[in-house]
Amino acid sequence: MQNGPGENPRQEAERGAKEAVEEVSPWVARLARFGYVTKGVMYIVVGLLAVETATGTGGRTTSLRGALQVIGAQPLGRVMLGLTALGLAGYALWRLIQVVGSPEGEGKAKRIGHGAAGLIYAGLALAAGRLVLAPGSGGGSPKGWTALVLSMPLGWVVVAGAGVIVASYGLHQLYEAYEAEFRDHLNLDEMSDRAEKWIMQGGRFGVASRAVVFGIVGVLLMVAGLQFEPSEAGTLDGALQALFRRPFGSWMLGVVALGLIAYGLLMLAMARYGRIAPSRALYHQ
Repeated sequence: MQNGPGENPRQEAERGAKEAVEEVSPWVARLARFGYVTKGVMYIVVGLLAVETATGTGGRTTSLRGALQVIGAQPLGRVMLGLTALGLAGYALWRLIQVVGSPEGEGKAKRIGHGAAGLIYAGLALAAGRLVLAPGSGGGSPKGWTALVLSMPLGWVVVAGAGVIVASYGLHQLYEAYEAEFRDHLNLDEMSDRAEKWIMQGGRFGVASRAVVFGIVGVLLMVAGLQFEPSEAGTLDGALQALFRRPFGSWMLGVVALGLIAYGLLMLAMARYGRIAPSRALYHQ
């Protein structure tokens, strides 16, 4: 690489870094979009199983980690799990890139959220990879981790505090659903008016349903901490079961399950229309 006119070594290094980022950016973008597809499919699987539970036609409530088991049990399950692991890794990578430098000028709170999501989905990617290599294996359950934390000094504070954070995130998701904040991450110019209408309405429903689930998970974690009872640990599966056990539970579970499917479809829309620009996030001045 030759120096540009009047470039000093630092400027040369920066130009080289920018060129390298621009070269790898299309591959990262494709991987991120595949990650959104993978995340969407997993939520759709969870939602469909919950619909079957609510309607009494079979199925069972499960979590995203449980959805991996369901995927692995299908024909060509190990191949599908391998693709799922790749997609989840791609989604985790994109979220972690957004922590380094958000292309949309997001604040610290948003970046912390991106980092947490990146770590969570990286863990799911590892779990999917373990299932490919050793079917039937699995990582530690949330209840197991909760029991470990509760056994530590002031562990109940950590668990209850985590519950407050998760429940607060659920409340924020309700606000995001009302404001349809996800539209800021979509290329609306690429959509037809009809597609935009369906994505906006379905997305609101999906994000609101996910917010309800997060709220219940947070409450269950707070109960686990305050009662020193790890069996009450909050999980997606546990939240859906808590809904199902309430009066008119089958109806409430059915509505939330349809919302989770809608959220999965929103992730598919993000894969198609999302503003994913790794070059702006990885290299910015």
